Amino acid sequence: MPREFLRFQRVERQLQRELAEVLQREIKDPEVGFVTVSDVEVTKDLAVAKVYISVLTTKDSENKADSIAALNRAANYIHGVVSKRMRMRMVPELRFFLDESIEQGIKMDALLKATNPDSEK
Repeated sequence: MPREFLRFQRVERQLQRELAEVLQREIKDPEVGFVTVSDVEVTKDLAVAKVYISVLTTKDSENKADSIAALNRAANYIHGVVSKRMRMRMVPELRFFLDESIEQGIKMDALLKATNPDSEK
């Protein structure tokens, strides 16, 4: 029996693909930097999309916050570009957030390696 996917889940996946392509090819703002779309969470009523972004090139937390602020300023433009690409009557409002899970995973991995150095053998 095929697994059922709810509409908001399909919208999340499609929105993540489209946003990744738009951020890679359309956004020329140097403040944004090199970013990737980690995750997209859409509310069940499809009104708001929380877009989690990983900023890859900078180590300074201020620069990461600046990248997210630049994306939030450009949210209307990005929304317009994405809405032309997706076949939906209403594309959710975009809100960008910093995703620090990759950095936390790297820190956890370093801590685990530091506590058990023999595990690499």
